[in-house]
Amino acid sequence: MRTKDKMISGFSKLTKSEKITWLVKHFFKADPIETAREFASFWHTNVQAQKLFDGISENTLTNFYMPYGVAPNFLINDHLYCVPMVIEESSVVAAASSGAKFWYKRGGFHAKVQSTNKVGQVHFKWYGEDPVKMYSFFNYLKPLLIEGVKDITCNMDRRGGGIKKVELLYLPEIEEGFYQIKADFNTCDAMGANFINSVLEAFGEILIKEAADYEDFEGEEQKVQVVMAILSNYTPECLVKSWVSCPVEDLGDFGDMDAQTFATKFVRAVKIARQDPYRATTHNKGIFNGIDAVVIATGNDFRAIESCGHAYAARDGQYRSLSDAKIENGQFTFSIEIPLALGTIGGLTKLHPLASKSLELLGNPSAEELMQIIATVGLAQNFAALRSLVTTGIQKGHMKMHLGNILTVFNATEEERSSALAHFADKTISFSSVREFLDRLRDGTTSNSSVAIG
Repeated sequence: MRTKDKMISGFSKLTKSEKITWLVKHFFKADPIETAREFASFWHTNVQAQKLFDGISENTLTNFYMPYGVAPNFLINDHLYCVPMVIEESSVVAAASSGAKFWYKRGGFHAKVQSTNKVGQVHFKWYGEDPVKMYSFFNYLKPLLIEGVKDITCNMDRRGGGIKKVELLYLPEIEEGFYQIKADFNTCDAMGANFINSVLEAFGEILIKEAADYEDFEGEEQKVQVVMAILSNYTPECLVKSWVSCPVEDLGDFGDMDAQTFATKFVRAVKIARQDPYRATTHNKGIFNGIDAVVIATGNDFRAIESCGHAYAARDGQYRSLSDAKIENGQFTFSIEIPLALGTIGGLTKLHPLASKSLELLGNPSAEELMQIIATVGLAQNFAALRSLVTTGIQKGHMKMHLGNILTVFNATEEERSSALAHFADKTISFSSVREFLDRLRDGTTSNSSVAIG
């Protein structure tokens, strides 16, 4: 039983080995020496590399490996990419690659960055009663804010970025006397979180100082309380669009399904996801299968990307699909429009050696080019999933990819793997059917193809 006596102080000050020893002693039932060895077995053999990884996060014990793969044949704006993807889910890289190959033969993908604004906010309470006075003060304050952070923004300004807009919002619906300084930023090729937050915190300090000295404020009016100063991960104006288009007949046939039937079913499937939040959630999850995999591979923040994308999908009050499809004048078009606040310099993009290699693999793109690549991978992923859904069904391809993982769980030998692959080539795959097949194979009661299971 995990009781209160296992509470520990100073855990972060222990060495990595001491942390593992403490955890093994208090939380693991298996052989403590073997458990400790298992943790240590994932340490990097390069001591300097392991030191780097240990410093990226806190209370680091070991490394948690994820598969790093690539999806070739992405033709985007007439430029060919081989895209790195870090993901554990079976069939995702295969689906992205399949979608890329399909559209390569039909002219490739097109992508365009619509805008690159990022947002930060200083939330504050003002103890005056007349909003007109606060807006008058803000007109006086605004140039002081810009000038007061020049030491922070000078380098970004030289690169063409920096502060693009500063405005005051009165938000009595939150609380009477509640205001917000909302600022738009362009952070060029940097994700820019630290830059934006540094500017906002300086804004807060200048706001408090200037309000206290403002001659038109009297008594309580001179009091300002900053609640918080922080960037927003909702960046609807950091927007990119990716799309594919071709005559319906150029889509080709899909088994017994002709191009027109396929296109009609495909557009209908997207329409369902535009209207039904239950379907839209799974639909968008598939999009993020592709997006997150590249975001992680390039050292960007997949949690920020996810939260922003889902908020954008619900921007009109209902959660909807991030992609859209249509047939007009015999032309099939499939597109995605999504906010992606990304960086190619700073942070983990340069710190993690594989993130750096990923960017090199992509030709060391600018942040805008990376936005186009990642949006396109999401679209390709979505296309491959919808193609399966409206033709053969999603499970046929997915479970064939998953078969290898199931066989690993059952410690299948190479001979058993070969037998299983042959046996399930034309059969439904499930965890139980694979287990039953292996049991019969190991009992000697079945051959490679004698028993149909599932």
